[in-house]
Amino acid sequence: MKDVCEGCVSGKHHREKFDKEGAWRASYPLELVHTDLCGPMQNESIGGNRYFITFIDDFSRMCWVYFLRNKSDTFNVFKKFKAFVELQSGFSLKKLRSDRGGEYTSHEFQEFCANMGMERQLTIAHSPQQNGVAERRNRTICEMARSMMTEKGMPVIFWAEAVRRKPGIKHLKVFGCICYTHVPSSLRQKFDDKSRKGVFMGYGSCEKGYRVYDLQSKKIVLSRSVIFN
Repeated sequence: MKDVCEGCVSGKHHREKFDKEGAWRASYPLELVHTDLCGPMQNESIGGNRYFITFIDDFSRMCWVYFLRNKSDTFNVFKKFKAFVELQSGFSLKKLRSDRGGEYTSHEFQEFCANMGMERQLTIAHSPQQNGVAERRNRTICEMARSMMTEKGMPVIFWAEAVRRKPGIKHLKVFGCICYTHVPSSLRQKFDDKSRKGVFMGYGSCEKGYRVYDLQSKKIVLSRSVIFN
């Protein structure tokens, strides 16, 4: 066997191709979850957040989005996510795939996963393709949110509201459209207006209602009775 020429290797060594996505897929929910942190954003959201994190189930491709003020909140958010999806689905989270960001490799994060018997899959340095599912999803979310805000001329402080939006077909409304929320009788005087002007931001995550930016109070309100323009 001929010896390998060191100079030839140094000059011609190409990067190995990554296996095509789909070579392996989870066989049941939560067998593998992909995650990636996005941020910091150039502007805080109206809720004071600068990051969002996604968790994507490899089996169903279901995606959960959480918002964070600081990168250091990642571990606590992950624990909340794990508890929620396991209780709701009846399955246990077996493997977690992420990059090597400090938010995922802290001692407490690694120890927690080890104690839970959870397998960690970390990307090799400078190889974001190994976490391609989460990387692409975050990029798509950002592009969609940017397009929505640009279309309506919305200020960037509403980026989290655009990211949060998960439209349902039955109650599909246009993000950023003008609307009017009903003011309950207990919150107004006899001759006060019965509605207040706002901007549609999306849907409640836990409540059955619309999220509206109230132009008078400068706050996000949740309302079930909304008239859309």
